Amino acid sequence: MDERRELEALQNRLGYQFQDSALLTQALTHRSAGRLHNQRLEFLGDAVLGMLVADALYDRFPDSPEGELSQRRSKVVNRDALAGFARDLSVGDLLTLGPGERKSGGRQRASILCDAIEALIGAVYLDGGLSASRGIVEHLLRDYLEPDARQAKDAKTQLQELMQGAGKPLPDYRVIDVEGEEHAQLFTVECRVSMLDKATIGEGRSRKIAEQSAATKALQLLDRNSHGLTGEYRQ
Repeated sequence: MDERRELEALQNRLGYQFQDSALLTQALTHRSAGRLHNQRLEFLGDAVLGMLVADALYDRFPDSPEGELSQRRSKVVNRDALAGFARDLSVGDLLTLGPGERKSGGRQRASILCDAIEALIGAVYLDGGLSASRGIVEHLLRDYLEPDARQAKDAKTQLQELMQGAGKPLPDYRVIDVEGEEHAQLFTVECRVSMLDKATIGEGRSRKIAEQSAATKALQLLDRNSHGLTGEYRQ
């Protein structure tokens, strides 16, 4: 897939089509590339994101006190959560990085991915205004902004917390295959955890779904094997 089609695919995943494609390109350009980069857009997007999330939570949770609203906001307006959204959108594959960042794994670095998501939100704000930005934020964070959203932790969250609680490295997810046309792709993802000898494999119509499937299988194997986990983390 050429760069133009890849950018079109990203816009489809975002649910927004840029009028000024230069803004999209800038949002995906890290400062290490030595070109017009995304740092200013990141600054703008951070402010827009914080305001829109606060506004959405204020509207959706009318009975929640300030402290609870702040806790809800902190779950999504933080580096790791935003980096996760970037991974779900495969933003890392489209970043323009300098040689040093490319060699050192910058495409998957949480700080760079977080900055890119904020820069994209800033770019959408400049391109389409506040209404367009609101649509992007609510699309990305819909599971966190709805009062009736499922409260149970998903498999990836459970697996991450299990590894942290056991003092082990975090799970490593990698796309190993993508099949089908752009509108009907099937993703295959492997999940590697230090407490299992082999990676678990998950499939799905999006990278996120495939990762959840792989994480679920890893949890099942860990539960079966026990691996000496403390009672807090045994299922």
